[in-house]
Amino acid sequence: VIIASLTISGILGFFIVPLTIAFFIYLSNISLLIYQRNSELEADPLSNVWDRARKTIASFWDIYARIWHGYELHGVENLPEGPGILVYYHGAIPIDYLYFLSRLFLWKKRLCLSVADHFVFRLPGLKLLLAVTGVMPGTREECLLALKNGYLVSISPGGVREALFSDESYQLMWGNRKGFAQVALEAKVPIIPMYTQNVREGYRTFKERRFFRQLYESTRLPFIPPYGGLPVKLRTYIGKPIPYDPNITTEELVEKCLYCPSMHKQVRKGKFLFSFQTKTAVQALIRKHQTLPGNIWKALLERFDKRRK
Repeated sequence: VIIASLTISGILGFFIVPLTIAFFIYLSNISLLIYQRNSELEADPLSNVWDRARKTIASFWDIYARIWHGYELHGVENLPEGPGILVYYHGAIPIDYLYFLSRLFLWKKRLCLSVADHFVFRLPGLKLLLAVTGVMPGTREECLLALKNGYLVSISPGGVREALFSDESYQLMWGNRKGFAQVALEAKVPIIPMYTQNVREGYRTFKERRFFRQLYESTRLPFIPPYGGLPVKLRTYIGKPIPYDPNITTEELVEKCLYCPSMHKQVRKGKFLFSFQTKTAVQALIRKHQTLPGNIWKALLERFDKRRK
């Protein structure tokens, strides 16, 4: 009985922090519902009248980020004053991205709209939270409208697939996704790469198995539960913007990007160019700031390293 109890406790321990995060997310939505009812708000969820509620929620998550992960945000100066597209690596749980949104709002009082997978909108009880924090399905029309209105828009091209099946090697799993590059070209805005150090050491998923991969590809639902929640050091780095440039040549692409010979004819098209440049920029941030493969113990010890930035 003792051995069974310890085993069950150990197993639950792996999932308790992810479950706690889910609980706090739903608590945030309940808080917004109470605020909406007490203030009798019917305004657009993106309007400034919601800023007080947004600040309260952002403050809570920022405190959580400081205490549990010693969270740091670097490179905010690289964000354009106007619109732009942020592209980032997707951890098993994008808690780092939630931390980024919270600190950005507290520091700059700026809202970054987020493109999320369709399954997120099927989750019950989160409608108001998603609306107030600017989470959207991310159709081309929605993204263009948000950029036209001056917002930052963020997307992880790897999405749920990257969250579930990437690992401590921090492999990008973008496939042929380049819609974000097409939108950036049409809107004539820069793309800004972003990456969070140690996000895979904090939260992981079970090693990929053919069954789980087939299950995801057939349903597009994340059936593999994340585990972990260790208080590793998390640092988000925002890289230099990749500016819109319709005149860049294929030769310049070869110099700047991870060139793929099979794409020789396609890279002449702007969207392929932007996509390659962005992938290279995110990979450069990973190589610069991340121990590869990731190491949990080192990530934990970095909580005590005050010198590293």
